[in-house]
Amino acid sequence: MAKKKTSGKAAAKKKKAAGKTTKKKAVKKKAARKRVAAAKKTAKKKTARKKAVKRKAAKKKPKRPATLGRPKFTGEAPLDEVFKEDYHARQIFTFLGVSSLKELEKYAPEEIVDRLAAPLVQTVQQIRKRLADNNRHLAGDLEYALQRKSQRVGK
Repeated sequence: MAKKKTSGKAAAKKKKAAGKTTKKKAVKKKAARKRVAAAKKTAKKKTARKKAVKRKAAKKKPKRPATLGRPKFTGEAPLDEVFKEDYHARQIFTFLGVSSLKELEKYAPEEIVDRLAAPLVQTVQQIRKRLADNNRHLAGDLEYALQRKSQRVGK
């Protein structure tokens, strides 16, 4: 098959039309690239600003120690008023010999337990000793009784 020849004018028109469309496409592509680049730049600026703000915030705010706030009772408040309905707590205060919140706050929790448990431990030791002296022992305490007996015989 033979190709149709187009006249020179018609071919020139086609070329012009083709050139215009490619120029428009190129302009659109450039504009799109510029928009994308601008969006990337603004995103980078925003993240840089956020990082700078975080750094400044971290530097400016020193950590404050946690506080309980304003106390609801004064230090001189009697413990009997604060612990009206807690009979066991009031017994402990009597045992410790304290009557105000300030006096009570001087004790650590472990210290209170140790002071309360000391008489119990001493009493149990006396029981163990007396039973061992009479050739008896508490459950699982045979070893102590034998040791005590050997000490007694050795004297």
